[in-house]
Amino acid sequence: MQTRAAILGQAPVQPPFADTRPLSIETVDLAPPGPGEVLVRIQAAGLCHSDLSVIDGARPRPTPMVLGHEATGTVEALGEGVADLARGDRVVLVFVPSCGHCPACATGRPALCEPGGAANGAGTLLSNQRRLSRRGQPLHHHLGVSAFADYAVVARNSLVPLRADLPPAIAALFGCAVLTGVGAAINTAGIRPGQSAAVVGLGGVGLSALLGALACGAHPVLALDVNDDKLRLARELGATHTINAADPQAAEQARELTGGGVDHALEMAGAVPALELAWRITRRGGTTTTAGLAHPQRTLALSPVQLVAEERTLKGSYIGGCIPVRDVPRYVALYQAGRLPVDRLLSSTGPLEDINAAFDALAQGRTVRHVVLM
Repeated sequence: MQTRAAILGQAPVQPPFADTRPLSIETVDLAPPGPGEVLVRIQAAGLCHSDLSVIDGARPRPTPMVLGHEATGTVEALGEGVADLARGDRVVLVFVPSCGHCPACATGRPALCEPGGAANGAGTLLSNQRRLSRRGQPLHHHLGVSAFADYAVVARNSLVPLRADLPPAIAALFGCAVLTGVGAAINTAGIRPGQSAAVVGLGGVGLSALLGALACGAHPVLALDVNDDKLRLARELGATHTINAADPQAAEQARELTGGGVDHALEMAGAVPALELAWRITRRGGTTTTAGLAHPQRTLALSPVQLVAEERTLKGSYIGGCIPVRDVPRYVALYQAGRLPVDRLLSSTGPLEDINAAFDALAQGRTVRHVVLM
């Protein structure tokens, strides 16, 4: 079959993207699903910094590639061996397909699936196959999803059934922003009621982490960013204090507000200075958790003496340490109960044709989450 898709021909591409147009909307060929695969009609797909970092070269990926990894849709066709889904089922797409039997999956850490990670790096599906092509030449898949398209073939292991009746623009957020941010607070950091927390970087993932910390019962909860509009939204969502991270005294303000630093600092900006700030505002014996993906060539300098003498912990978090089949339904239920108002993260929606300009808005910090509606 054929489908519209947004293709990244090469990277890096510099902004303004409305002029340089890194993504071209083209009609491409999509092969039927193979064994263990599913054809999904995409309904909505969110723009994430992980997509942007492929465009600007911060996260090198093979090109040409159909981008997009945070999405929801409906099942259209099933490949051989897929018996637990039916045509018309609604699903959330997850950007690491877990094989279920590698050492990481066997120990309950599907976010670290070894075959899934290898396939994502190679631009293939979990089967090591590519189902997308253009004029007879293969196109790479983005994180096993390639959601900036009307249709996608994905591994069954990339899908979580969506039982709730959510608007597609909201449901899409559970595929990345909510899993990554809320999961980092709940699963990776393990925030307990009454502990203090701070979130550095208030994009879609960072504000989700803020909501996760509040859902854990953290208090006080600080929010730090360089964008005053995002700080204002953080206050509306429940942050007890907000600090502009560009202020030279930001770390001192945070430490003064919390009597020496927070129990948990979560860095979600994907920049080394943000992670350094998160480390500086963590108290003795506290934990700094990062889900930000800085440029792979950047490094972080830490004092081993401080790490040891203060019994500090630095933790990485990928997909929020989630088990998607467990956590997506849980987080959806919390949203429906009013405990995770993730709908507040939705800044705007638009058609696929406007995607380049939408990435400009994301790069400039003018949106939290823009969702493409198919």
